[in-house]
Amino acid sequence: MTNIAAYSYALAAAGYLLLVLPVLSGWSGRNQRGTLSAACLLTALWAAWLAWDASHARFWSAFTGSLEILRDGAWSLFLVALLGHWRSEGSRLPFGLRPSLFAAGCAYLVLLGAMLAGHFRFELLNALGALPVVTAFACLAVYGMLLVEQVYRNKTIEERWAIKFACLGIGGMFAYDFYLYTNMMLFRELNPELWNARGVINALTVPLVAASMARSKSWSTPFVVSRRVMFHSAALFGSAIYLLAMGSAGYYLRFFGGRWGTVMQAAFLFGAVSLLLVILFSGTFRSWLKVSINKHFFRYNYDYREEWMRFTRTLSERGPNLGDRAIQAMAALVESPGGTLWLRSDAGRYETRARWHASEADTVEPANSPFCRFLESTQWVVDLDEFVARPDKYEGLAVPDWLLEYPRRWLVVPLILHEKLFGFVVLQRARSPLKLNWEITDLLEIAGSQAAGHLAQEDAANALMVARQFESFNRMSTFVVHDLKNLVAQLSLMNANAEKHKDNPEFQRDMLETLNHSVQKMKLLLQKLSRTENAEKPLPLAVEQVVRQAVALKSAFEPRPQLVVEVPGMKVMADRERLERVVGHLIQSAIEATPRDGHVMIRLGRREADGQPDAVEIEIVDTGEGMSEEFIRERLFKPFDSTKSAGMGIGVFESREYITELGGALEVTSRPALGTTFKVVLPLYHEAAAATIS
Repeated sequence: MTNIAAYSYALAAAGYLLLVLPVLSGWSGRNQRGTLSAACLLTALWAAWLAWDASHARFWSAFTGSLEILRDGAWSLFLVALLGHWRSEGSRLPFGLRPSLFAAGCAYLVLLGAMLAGHFRFELLNALGALPVVTAFACLAVYGMLLVEQVYRNKTIEERWAIKFACLGIGGMFAYDFYLYTNMMLFRELNPELWNARGVINALTVPLVAASMARSKSWSTPFVVSRRVMFHSAALFGSAIYLLAMGSAGYYLRFFGGRWGTVMQAAFLFGAVSLLLVILFSGTFRSWLKVSINKHFFRYNYDYREEWMRFTRTLSERGPNLGDRAIQAMAALVESPGGTLWLRSDAGRYETRARWHASEADTVEPANSPFCRFLESTQWVVDLDEFVARPDKYEGLAVPDWLLEYPRRWLVVPLILHEKLFGFVVLQRARSPLKLNWEITDLLEIAGSQAAGHLAQEDAANALMVARQFESFNRMSTFVVHDLKNLVAQLSLMNANAEKHKDNPEFQRDMLETLNHSVQKMKLLLQKLSRTENAEKPLPLAVEQVVRQAVALKSAFEPRPQLVVEVPGMKVMADRERLERVVGHLIQSAIEATPRDGHVMIRLGRREADGQPDAVEIEIVDTGEGMSEEFIRERLFKPFDSTKSAGMGIGVFESREYITELGGALEVTSRPALGTTFKVVLPLYHEAAAATIS
């Protein structure tokens, strides 16, 4: 076995001595000539010393361990040179070194000093006290593999063609060392076969490094550390260190556990691995790691190219729910777990449009409120926690109570479009502590403007679609008129022949069939044409009479609607027929949605609000099947979208449009299986005020 080890390591020493000759004699990769030469010479010296020890029946000594530390350090330095990752602008460390490189160098020096001062011997590897030494060498191997992974990942395709064999060789050397030392930790002893083969493994890396030297004139390129690479590398490195630590603890349990040692070790290792998986898949941990990396390794918090591409891709995805995607894209910028979107409606107020991983919020905010005026004038991102602690930093800001009481509220991001407040997003508190600065607030302001543009484009596209649908509806009216003309011609012909054939039973039978067919067809046409509005000027109208008439027309249906008039004699400015059609349609919809044993109640009352003019409120309540929040938001007021087999989907849309035209509002609340409540709110007509104006 001794001769095998001697030959094996002698082969590795000879290989690296041959490799160092072309490097020193004029290899074209001059930027890395010094580090590569040092790595090859130290590897050759390390292998030669191990071959000498093996030939004299000595396996390991403190000097051998020191040479191995120097060898690993030289190859790590060569990999860092390939990365171009030497210095950091503004660094106060010696030679302007980056903190990570300085820390790694210090670790190598400390380990080297401990090796020289401790007089560790190979025989001690079978004792408990040498386990930290083996663990340290395994960590050096992990660090080497980490550097190899970063070198290869951060090179272009052309550069990878040049260095891929070197990465395979050096990475294989570190991987074999990791396997050797973890095997020692596992079985508490050295595997002689693995130790003997180590020299041959190192010798096999020589042609791989030589092939890469022949492929490239220079390996150095400007290097910029990718945040994604740093994130995955940090997670990989941390996982490896964690597993080594947990493995060492497991072996201690086995050593001291006696009869229960193996059971305790297995249970502990399983729990440790499970905990690691939970941590790695934790959104909070990933958020904390990303924030920590950006804070300590980079001058700026974001990789703007990557962040903007991700933000744009999220907003540009096909399909509905653009509001949800806008919240998600903005929340990802600050590691927020969710948020809610408010957009300005035609009624002149900001209403909830979408929410992503957030609780329901049915509150509305008037467009002329101090809060909205502040957002529009300053275009600031508001930190609500900071506002509560230091309100003087937001001079002139009045945050509504409902927003301060909103669960986990954190940031208010205004959506500015053409210098106007299009809406705002309330983001929940971040998973990990994040201190806002000028960079984050500027990014959120720009992202808000970008999201506002996408949302406005969607609204414009929907409006254009509705206009085109109305155009198609008007075009359809032409065909309806054509059908009516045919029906009139058919009935006129029948009327002309009636006097001549009125006593003919066969003619009478045909006449009845024709009349029945014509009546059914004309009913269908009238239903379509009943959407046409007259252009009469609104006049003062007793709203109680209109509602009673609408209820009376539906009294033949079941369940029979019940009317309660709380305040009689109220008037509104409206057209009688159109208002009656609106109320009648809402009552009809309530009846159709309610089973026969249910209830449909109509209440006519008065609404009084602080700072707002008095209004008439017509409330229509049913105990029917109800509607979901998503259906109300996405489909209820969408024209030409109906759940009824024979419906055209214009009734509710037409009702809201006319009520809005009168200066009122149509409000709806509903819960599946619990019923629906429609509220028609119209401005109350005051005769005295009208006389004063006239």
